Amino acid sequence: MKKILSDKLTLYKTSTFPLYSKKKSNKKYLVTVGIGGNIGNVTKTFNKLLLSLKENTKFDILITSPILQNPPFGYLNQNDFLNAIITIKTNLGPNEFLKHMQRLEYRFGRKRSFQDAPRTLDIDIIFFDDKYINTKKLIVPHKDWANRESVIIPLNLMKKTSRIHKLYKIKKGK
Repeated sequence: MKKILSDKLTLYKTSTFPLYSKKKSNKKYLVTVGIGGNIGNVTKTFNKLLLSLKENTKFDILITSPILQNPPFGYLNQNDFLNAIITIKTNLGPNEFLKHMQRLEYRFGRKRSFQDAPRTLDIDIIFFDDKYINTKKLIVPHKDWANRESVIIPLNLMKKTSRIHKLYKIKKGK
């Protein structure tokens, strides 16, 4: 299903985006990640990523958002991006979780050539439970998340349809 939100924003629903798991998880941390890409068949990449996460016992997928097509920012001479949000439960701490996500990016062909460059897959940790982290390697909540349509629109759609996000006290700033 395709829904045009504006001349620059389009929402897509597929068989896996959105996805609502009925599975209960006893894992410790609730993590929200943003995923994006604009090289290759991004929807297929998102589906393969979801399968990789489902097959890994370190992660329980709770919910995914619809996919948002939106224009690039920063470096503008590139294709539109597809973005979505995934909420996961895990027992991994923030740094170990980050390492796993970076390995997945690499496995799916991510190359870090320059800031805001085109990419096959980008995985950003938007929230990690109720933690605030500000280190050289990791900033949580994700820097500037509250000003990015690629995060706000899918996240708001998830909040409207899920009680999972009631666990978050989403605040701008801090």
